[in-house]
Amino acid sequence: MKRIALIRLLVMAGAVALVEVLCRTGAISRFTMLPPSEMAVALWGLARSGTVTADLLFTVINITVAVAIAVAGGFAIGAFLHGVPRLRAVVSPLLAGYYAVPIFVFYPLLIVLLGLNRLPLIAIGALAGIVAMIVNTLDGLDRIPRVFVKTARSHRMNALSTALLVKLPAAAPHLVTGIKLAITYSLIGTIAGEFLLSVAGIGRHVAIAYNNLDNRTMYALLLLLLSSVTVVNVVVHEWDRRLRRRWGRP
Repeated sequence: MKRIALIRLLVMAGAVALVEVLCRTGAISRFTMLPPSEMAVALWGLARSGTVTADLLFTVINITVAVAIAVAGGFAIGAFLHGVPRLRAVVSPLLAGYYAVPIFVFYPLLIVLLGLNRLPLIAIGALAGIVAMIVNTLDGLDRIPRVFVKTARSHRMNALSTALLVKLPAAAPHLVTGIKLAITYSLIGTIAGEFLLSVAGIGRHVAIAYNNLDNRTMYALLLLLLSSVTVVNVVVHEWDRRLRRRWGRP
């Protein structure tokens, strides 16, 4: 695992170095892209000035709430559908085709219903991530060995104890996969919503910089988003790896 992580790190460093050289030599126009080193310098300048602090806090709160709703709601709905097979049979085709429908078509309606504030952004983010959590919850619960449930019954555990002490830990690796996807989709939905129409947020700040041809600010904020998402994914991936190793799963 350490060797794989080192290889990934070297590949990423090589890609960044290549882009740096291409930008410095003029192979990539500065109007198209800035060198990564200048992006980092511009990001440091924005951090020191505090001009994006309020937008960053706005976006972080929106994403956090959207992810929490997607994960908690997706798990609850998935567990409920797992316990009602007939309803699951009806809903499963809808879940399979859910992402074929562009969620952003509902954004104008959400603005009308909820107002031009953070609530439509949270709703879009939650809607983007909740189905991934539902599907992975169902998958995890389906893969629990039947002997686990039989053992719980032999110890006369009630339904709640069985769910919390047996089913939830056994399905944990699949649930973490759902959490990873929910985080990714919720983040994309929230940021994209800020691009379209928002009163604040990093997405709105990037859109303004793009419209004003302010490449330094735009690429600095994109670097911030990319770095933040990478860190979150690495943390969740490590959590997932530890869980799978604990349960003896590849």
